[in-house]
Amino acid sequence: MEIPSLYGKSEPRGEDSHLLRYELSLPYPLPEVWMAVATPEGLPTWLAAAEPFDQREGGAITLRWQNTDASGHATVAPGRVTAWQPQRLAEYTVEIHGRIRFELEEAPAGVGGTLLHFTNEFTGPDTVRLDCLAGWHHHFEYLLEALAGRPADWTGWTLERWRKLRAEYELRGTGDPGAPPED
Repeated sequence: MEIPSLYGKSEPRGEDSHLLRYELSLPYPLPEVWMAVATPEGLPTWLAAAEPFDQREGGAITLRWQNTDASGHATVAPGRVTAWQPQRLAEYTVEIHGRIRFELEEAPAGVGGTLLHFTNEFTGPDTVRLDCLAGWHHHFEYLLEALAGRPADWTGWTLERWRKLRAEYELRGTGDPGAPPED
C-alpha cells in the first residue's frame, strides 16, 4: 500500500491568521473515511472524543483531544458544526483550533480510495501555526493507522514524534516539504 504524503502547507490570512491545508489521497473507501472524521465512534480512534456531537449544521460539538501537551493537559474545544453534508463535508468551528474542515471525494477511477481535503483556519502567533502543522500531521498518521484497523492507543502517547515534525515544519517555514527553507 502506498503511503500518502501527510505534509501540510500554510497560507497567511492577515496578521496572526493562518490557513493550513492538507491534501491526502487515502487508500480507503469514502464511507470508511467519513466514519473516521465525522462520527463520535471514529474521531477518538485518531483525533479526539466528540461529546456532545449533534451531527447537523448548527449542532453542538465538543472535541476532547486524547493526547496531552508537555504539561500533561489535554485540549477541550467546544464549538459548533458549521457545515454538514453527509459523506462529503464535515466542518467544525471550535475554540482554540478555529475552523476545521474535512471535504471528501472519491478518487478518480483506476486510483481508488478517497481524497481528503483538510483545512484549518485559526488565529494565533507563528509558533502556534508550527505547533498545528506538526499536530495535524501527527494526527493524520494516526488516521492512517485507524483506517488500517489499528486505532490509537493514547496511553502510549509521547511528544517525541510531534517535536520531530515541528522541527521539520520550522525548517521549511511554509510547511511545504519541497520548498527551500525560508530566510
